[in-house]
Amino acid sequence: MRLGTTIRRLERDERLDPAVAAAQPVADGIAPQRLRDVLHGVQIGHPLHPLMVQVPLGSWISASVLDLFPGAPGARRCAHQLVNLGIATALPAMAAGAADWSRQQQRHQRVGLVHAVTNQTAVLLYAASSLARSRGRHTLGRAFGWAGLGMAGVGGMLGAHIAYNLAGGASHADHVRDRLPAGWHDIGPLTELREGVPVRGVLGDVPLVIVRSGANVRVLADTCSHMGGPLSKGETDGTCITCPWHGSTFRLADGEIVSGPATARQPALEVRVVDGTVQVRRPDDAARIPIPRAEAAAEQPAPGRAGA
Repeated sequence: MRLGTTIRRLERDERLDPAVAAAQPVADGIAPQRLRDVLHGVQIGHPLHPLMVQVPLGSWISASVLDLFPGAPGARRCAHQLVNLGIATALPAMAAGAADWSRQQQRHQRVGLVHAVTNQTAVLLYAASSLARSRGRHTLGRAFGWAGLGMAGVGGMLGAHIAYNLAGGASHADHVRDRLPAGWHDIGPLTELREGVPVRGVLGDVPLVIVRSGANVRVLADTCSHMGGPLSKGETDGTCITCPWHGSTFRLADGEIVSGPATARQPALEVRVVDGTVQVRRPDDAARIPIPRAEAAAEQPAPGRAGA
């Protein structure tokens, strides 16, 4: 049996649900939203948690290498310092992971719970290793350290399953750019769009969310970049739109993130209104498709006509 098959059983294991429900309020308690956005990685454009775990893992792996040469000058002292560094940096990494976990789907959370418990066990083993080393029991300290590294490895494997198999940190909307047909396309009459009400549209096989605010029409990919939620079922104030699933908020003008948990911006289409018909094109067309001067002039909205 493949190991991946065993891990996927965790996704369907309903016995984990009571523990998930118990942990949810704790993870939800991370506040304010600005702190949550930092822990999600909104400012850097992708999840922060995978970056933060590199420090404790790197420290513990380095300590284990030094433990292979206990007689080398300074090896014991440096290994002990690296163990402590790993413990200290594991705590903020776990906070970032908890913030992400609290805004994921049930399958992610089941695997994520086991991932968290495994990593917490690793931290406890390394704490025991540090205590043993501080008391001069270096052989016991090395044993605890190697056990902790093994647990951290299992936790890392589960984290990789969440990130790659379940796309826990990947953008669920970036592929939209590649599926949109080139050029301008009609998506409907302007008069059929209600003021300030998200409307679901389709271009080819790509779902879109369309929002009219006065003379302006904004169009984004309907699939939320965070977990694929339908933005067209969310709420808008005419300037931003909020996903109904996990609360990610995007600016309608350009798809930029206003607040997480999303870390990837939402694809925004170029919009124009021609003879009362709303037309859109993918945003990269203007950069890579040369437009003759006559056609470019024709694209300018006539006076009094709704623009993008």
